[in-house]
Amino acid sequence: MATKKEVLREHLPRYLKASRKEKKDILDHLVPILGIHRKAVIRALKREQNADPWRSRGKAGRRVVYTPDVTAALKEVWKISGELCAERLHPVLSEYMRILERDKMWRWGDETTWKLRAMSQSTMKRRIDGFVRAKLGGGRSTTKPSDLKEIIPVRRGAWENPEPGYGEIDTVVHCGPTLSGDMAYTVNFVDIATFWSESAAQINKGQGRTRDSIEKINRRLPFALKGLDPDTGSEFINWHLKEWCDLKKVELTRSRPNHKNDNAHIEQRNFTNVRKLLGYSRIDNQEAVDLMNELYSGPWRLYVNFFQPVMRCIEKKRIGSRYARKYDTPKTPYQRVRNDPGVSQAVKDDLMCVYDILNPAILRKEIDRLVAKIFSMQKRMRNA
Repeated sequence: MATKKEVLREHLPRYLKASRKEKKDILDHLVPILGIHRKAVIRALKREQNADPWRSRGKAGRRVVYTPDVTAALKEVWKISGELCAERLHPVLSEYMRILERDKMWRWGDETTWKLRAMSQSTMKRRIDGFVRAKLGGGRSTTKPSDLKEIIPVRRGAWENPEPGYGEIDTVVHCGPTLSGDMAYTVNFVDIATFWSESAAQINKGQGRTRDSIEKINRRLPFALKGLDPDTGSEFINWHLKEWCDLKKVELTRSRPNHKNDNAHIEQRNFTNVRKLLGYSRIDNQEAVDLMNELYSGPWRLYVNFFQPVMRCIEKKRIGSRYARKYDTPKTPYQRVRNDPGVSQAVKDDLMCVYDILNPAILRKEIDRLVAKIFSMQKRMRNA
C-alpha cells in the first residue's frame, strides 16, 4: 500500500495540471500499475490532493482498543504479581484490581479499568512479552548422597492424588560463585495436593539445623504434615530427621539419585519461590539469615500462598518426539485449600479471615523492602 501511495503522489502534480485527454492517459497508465479500478484511482488521487501535508498520516488498519494507559495499568498489576505469565495472571487479574480498588490504591480511570478487565489472555500474553524481565544467573548443586539412604524407602512415579500434608522438600544454596565456607540455605517445602508453600532459612545445611527448619515449616502449615519426600541429600537422609519423622508420625520417603524429575514440584518452586526472590548472590552471615526468616514467615508466605496462582498438569501426551500437556485453571494455593474436602472447615474459615485483610501491593512493597535490607546488610558485612 505504501508503494501505491508513492506512485500516486508522484503522478499527482502532473494529473492536477493536465487537460481532460491527458488525465485519461494518466489514468490508463496507473490502472494496470496499481491493479485497482479506474474510479478507485480517481478517488485515491483526490484523497492525496486534499491530504494535509503538515499532519502525520495515521496507521492503516483496525483502531487501537488497548491504548498505552491500559498497557501501563497491566504492567503495574504484572509487577505487583511478581511478573506472572499471562496464563497465570489472567484468571486472578480482576481479584488483584478489586483489592487495589478496595484499598484506594488503583489510580486508573473507569475506561482503562473496563478495558483491562475485558482483555483476553492472548492479548495479555502479547503485551507481557514486550515487558522487560529481570535476568537471573545460574546456580550450583550441593546435593551429596547420604549413607542412610538404604533405610528410607524410594517413592517412584507420579503422586497418586495424595491428601493435604504430603509434600516435597529441598534446600536451595545462596553461595554466589563459590561453595567454600559457611553460607545461607533455604529449606523449601511444597504440598502436592494444594501447592501450599513454606520456606525457612539457615546457615549451612547441618542436620540439626535442617530439622529445626522443618519444624518451623511444620508449625506454619495450615494442615498437619503427613509426609516428606526429599532427594538423597545428607541434610535430609539422616538419623536426626528420621527420628523426628518417627516421633511426629510423618512418612519419610526419598527420590532416586540423579533423577530430578522425581521431585519436579519442588524443583519448580525452588526457582519461583527462592531464585526469583533472592537470585544467585551469596548470603553468608547470620543477621541476613534472620531477615530471610522474617521475610519467609511474614509477607512472602502470604503473598505466595494467597496471590500466586499455580497450574496443575492434568494430561500429558507424547506426539512424536514432543509432549503435549494440558493444565487446569490456574488457582492460588489458598483457593485449592478452600476447595479441598480433606481440609477442615475451621482451617478454611481462619484462612478466609486472613485473606480478607491482605493486599498484594502492600505485601509486595514489604517484600522488596526486606530483600533490599538483606543485600544491604550482606554488602555492609562484606565490606566491614
